[in-house]
Amino acid sequence: MNDLYSMKGKRVLVTGGTRGVGRAISLQFARAGASVIANYARDTASAEKLKADAAAEGCSIEPCRADLTTDKGMERLMEFLEGRFSTVSGLVHCAATGVHRAFPELSLRHFDWTYALNVRAFFDLVHRLLPRFEAGASILAVSSEGAVRAVPYYTLVGSSKGALESMVRHMAVEFAPRGIRVNAISPGTVMTDAWEVLPDREKRLADAIRRSPSGRLVTLDEVASAAQFLCSAAAGGIIGQTLVVDGGARIVG
Repeated sequence: MNDLYSMKGKRVLVTGGTRGVGRAISLQFARAGASVIANYARDTASAEKLKADAAAEGCSIEPCRADLTTDKGMERLMEFLEGRFSTVSGLVHCAATGVHRAFPELSLRHFDWTYALNVRAFFDLVHRLLPRFEAGASILAVSSEGAVRAVPYYTLVGSSKGALESMVRHMAVEFAPRGIRVNAISPGTVMTDAWEVLPDREKRLADAIRRSPSGRLVTLDEVASAAQFLCSAAAGGIIGQTLVVDGGARIVG
């Protein structure tokens, strides 16, 4: 019997794929048999560590440094892909940025910076890769709670994630006849270094644990396993949805 969750033989691009949630997804997919290209923008040390860790496990992950907010960076990534993948089985857009400030302190420069990576880069990537997606390919965007709930100091990031989820739904309907599935995944609070930039970090983490029915944060591995499911044959009937992986926190307020 075929393993519906297997990623064997798949060729997957993970943006923001060398740290945090992206790193966990890159490793999960590679361990399940996929060849993974993990894109990153600046942190070469983390990228090299991921490559070494994957190689030690006999997995295939190749990092590619490219700033997806620039045409030059996008073209570099496309050239890197062309030399390695004849077709693409999956795209996971984890890359994200943002400015965590009260609304009066935000500027149009902050808006452009946040949306350039969180939304525009996703649109550009899908547009460029569309002719190369194979039948049965899966596109997955990583969203967040801020897409549907008001979170302090999260105006730009949250609204960009809301735009990302809307784009996923529209793409999903248009691409379904091509055999390409598009979905989003919305992790709950997970411990990553992204928390370091938030001014009320400790309070938010404590609140997240208090709200969770399980009394703990979800893990990176749990989020990565859910991402694998959505990109596998097991999720063949799931189209245009946002899967929340938060341990039940959002259903209790």
